[in-house]
Amino acid sequence: MSPDSVTVSPNSAGPVAVVRDDTTDAFTKYSGYLFEGGSSEAEFLQEYDIAAIAAVYRRRPLLVLRRLFQVSALFGRWFGLRYLDGLMERSDQMFKIRAAELRKILLELGPAYIKIAQAVSSRPDVIPPAYLEELSLLQDRIAPFSTEVAFNMIEKELGLPVDELFSEISPEPTAAASLGQVYQARLRSSGKVVAVKVQRPGVQAAISLDIFILRFLAGLIKRAAKLNTDLEAVVDEWASSLFREMNYREEARNGLKFKNLYGGLQEVFVPEMYLDRSSRRVLIMEWVEGQKLAEVKDLYLVEVGVYCSLSQLLDYGFYHADPHPGNLLRTSDGKLAYLDFGMMGEFRQELRDGFIEACLHLVNRDFNALSKDFVTLGLLPPTARKDEVSKALTDVFQNAVTKGVRNISFADLSGNLGRTMYKFKFQIPSYFSLVIRSLAVLEGIAISFDPEYKVLSSSYPWIARKVLTDSSPKLQSTLQALLYENGVFRIDRLESLLTESLRAKTEQSLARREVEKNDSMVAIKQLLSFTLTEKGTFVREILLQEIAKGIDAFGLAAASRLPFTTVFYSAPMTDEDVANLRTLHRLMQVLSELQHQNNTNTVMGSIEESPKTNSEEASLILYQMTSIQEFLPILSIIPELPPESQQQLVLLPADLAGRLISRAAARAIRRIFI
Repeated sequence: MSPDSVTVSPNSAGPVAVVRDDTTDAFTKYSGYLFEGGSSEAEFLQEYDIAAIAAVYRRRPLLVLRRLFQVSALFGRWFGLRYLDGLMERSDQMFKIRAAELRKILLELGPAYIKIAQAVSSRPDVIPPAYLEELSLLQDRIAPFSTEVAFNMIEKELGLPVDELFSEISPEPTAAASLGQVYQARLRSSGKVVAVKVQRPGVQAAISLDIFILRFLAGLIKRAAKLNTDLEAVVDEWASSLFREMNYREEARNGLKFKNLYGGLQEVFVPEMYLDRSSRRVLIMEWVEGQKLAEVKDLYLVEVGVYCSLSQLLDYGFYHADPHPGNLLRTSDGKLAYLDFGMMGEFRQELRDGFIEACLHLVNRDFNALSKDFVTLGLLPPTARKDEVSKALTDVFQNAVTKGVRNISFADLSGNLGRTMYKFKFQIPSYFSLVIRSLAVLEGIAISFDPEYKVLSSSYPWIARKVLTDSSPKLQSTLQALLYENGVFRIDRLESLLTESLRAKTEQSLARREVEKNDSMVAIKQLLSFTLTEKGTFVREILLQEIAKGIDAFGLAAASRLPFTTVFYSAPMTDEDVANLRTLHRLMQVLSELQHQNNTNTVMGSIEESPKTNSEEASLILYQMTSIQEFLPILSIIPELPPESQQQLVLLPADLAGRLISRAAARAIRRIFI
C-alpha cells in the first residue's frame, strides 16, 4: 500500500514490500535538510496561508537561497545535457538515461516536485514512454523514514500506545511515498484489518518552502511573458489542495463524504474511514486488496471510472482531484476502488451547467455559443470580442469535431488552442486544471493499453442523458435553444442526443451481468422508459408537440389527395406544414432504426435532392412513410415497462388528441378571420 495510495502485490494476497535502492535514498539524502526544519512555524500551519509562509521564510533568506540554488543547479544541468545531446545528435541514444536522471532529480528535490511529476505521469499520449515509466515509479518507490519515528508519531497523535490500538501491525511500512508511509495493522477493538497512514515528519515545512519559491517564480514568469493567466492563483489553488491533503482528518472526512455520495454505485468501492481514530498526521482506513488499475488493463473499469468521475463533476460537484494511477485499484472481486481523498475539488452549479453546455455546443459545432460558454467558465474575460473568438474557435475545433464525438480526444482539442488562447487573453481558472485532470488521467490509463480510446466518447453519452433529464431551468433552456434554431425544430440534434444517451453507462447498466445487449428491442424499451418517467417530462413534452404538428400536417397532406377534397379543403401546404411532416417522418425512421438496431443516422437526402413544390414534397414524404404495421411489435414492450410508465402511456393518446384539436381549432379560426 502506498501512503498516497493503497496497493498489494499483483500475485499475492500480502502487501507489497517497500522497494529500497540507492535511488530512493536520494529523497532524504539530498533534500533531508528541508525536513530538519520540521520545527519551523510552517509545520504547524492549520491551512494554506501564503502570507504566514512568506513571513516564516523571509526570516530565513539563506535557506531560501540554498534551495533556489539547488533547484536551479539540478534542472540547469539536466537541460544543459539535453541540449548537448541534441548538438551531438545522440538524443535518441541518451533518451532513457535522461529520463532516469530526471526521476532522480525529482527525488532529490522532494515531495513538492514529486507531486507535480505525479500530475503528469499518466499521459502516455503526451509524455514519452521512457519518461512515463520513470515518473510512474515516483508513486511508490520512495525511501521510508524510521518505523520507530512513525510509531512514536502514532502514539503522540492518537494518545495511546501502539499495542493498545492494534493487536498486530507490520514491523516495516508496506510502502512509502512523498507525504508519508503506510503500515498494515489489525484493530484491537474490532479485529478489522486496516491501513495506518503516517505522515513524514517535517513534510509540511519542506513543501511550504517550495511553494514560497514556486509562487515567486510564477509571478516573475507571468510578468516577463505577459501571460493572461494568474499563475500565482494557480499555484495557490494547487498549494491549498496540497495542504488539505496533508491534513489526514480532513482526508477522513472527505473519504466519508465520497463514500456516502458514490460508494453505492455498482462496481465502485470506497474504503471505510475511521475518523474517530485518526488525527492530523495519522489516518486509519480500511485495508484494500487489489492491483493498480494501470497494471491490470481493465478497460471496463476505466468506463466505470469515467461514469463515476462524471457523476462527481456534474451531479454533486464533489470530485476526486488526484486520481493518479496509484489511487485507482482493481479490487480482488473486480471493483474499482478509489483511494487517497486528501485532494478533492468542489465544482459549483453554474460551472457544472456551463461545462455541459460547452460540451453540447462543441459537439454540435455551435461556436458562437461556445465562446459565451468560455466566459461563463472563466476561460475568457467578458470583454472579449465574441465574433472574433467564435471564428477562431471554429478554425481550432472544426477538424476535431468533424471526425464525430466518438473520435475526439483531448489532444484534438488542444491542437492549435495555445495560439488562440494567447491572442484572445484566455485565462486558466484555478479550478480548471484539477477538473480536466480528473478525466485526463482515466484517458491516459486507457490509452496505455488501447491507443484508440477516447474519454470524450465515453463521457458524451452521459452528458447527453444529463441534459435530456436534468430539471435545471438553465439546462432546459439550453436544450430548448439547441433543438429550436430560428424557430425550426432540429430533429437531427434530438436524434443525436437520444441515440448517444442510450449508449450511456447508467448505474444499472454498469453491472457486468447486463445481458440485454443482444435484445433487438432494448433500445426501444430504454427510449420509452426514459420518456415516460418524470425525468423525461421535458423531452416528452417536446416530442408530443412535434408529433402533434406532424400528424396535423399528415392529415392536411392526406386530405389534399382525396377526391373532391377541393370542395372542403383549399388551403395549400405551407413550408411549416412540410417541415412538420418531414419531422414526423424522421421520428418514425428513428423508431424503425432503433427497432432494427440500425443507428446509421439516415438522412432525408432523397427528399431534398431537387427543388419541389410543397405539395410535391408532401406527396413524396407520404409515399415514403413507413407502414404502421412495422411498429406493431413495439406494442409487445408495453407489458415490460414499469407500472408508472404504463400509466403515463395510457394518458398520452388523450394528451395528443387535445393538442390536435387545439391546432385544428386555431386553423379554423385563422381561415374565418384571415
